[in-house]
Amino acid sequence: MKILCIGRNYAEHIAELQNERPSEPVIFIKPDTALLRDNEPFYIPEFSNDLHYEVEIVLKINKMGKNIEAKFANKYYEEIGIGIDFTARDVQAKLKEKGLPWEKAKGFNDSAPISGFFPKSEIADMNNLNFRLEINNEIRQNGNTSMMLWNFDEIIAEISKYFTLKTGDLIFTGTPAGVGAVKIGDRLTAYIEDRKMLDFEIK
Repeated sequence: MKILCIGRNYAEHIAELQNERPSEPVIFIKPDTALLRDNEPFYIPEFSNDLHYEVEIVLKINKMGKNIEAKFANKYYEEIGIGIDFTARDVQAKLKEKGLPWEKAKGFNDSAPISGFFPKSEIADMNNLNFRLEINNEIRQNGNTSMMLWNFDEIIAEISKYFTLKTGDLIFTGTPAGVGAVKIGDRLTAYIEDRKMLDFEIK
């Protein structure tokens, strides 16, 4: 399986990092070794002194497809979850300065903690879905999917132009504003609506 990620999909997050607003979705990939499951603790890697959290809705692909039209994209996932796209911001800044790929800053071991998944049929409107991240019981990120530049169906259509989607692939759909650094001892909890999905510690 592969982890496909969308960058710069919420306007306020683009602004807070002073990035250029893209004309099409920014796509990058994490390897399967980035996955961290079952609320296992996350250990800050030695190579970063500025490790940032980014909470995101995650789609689980349920069948193979490529060149999928947006109007059919909703048939390619039945379950959703939530995940953290951990980013070594200091490493990423150095790579961006040189015009180099982000993989070392985004795809390192355990950089993608994910929750369990539940049926999207339990959500009334996927385009008006609330989610949030709390650190030590304080809200740090509060998002709603209506704020996305590209919705779930458009994301699937765009990704599938370049990458064949397979059953079990995961799509991280972008993060809202409020990203910041974590430190040892922090406790991260992530919610979809009022459903607690993630609860783990930084070590």
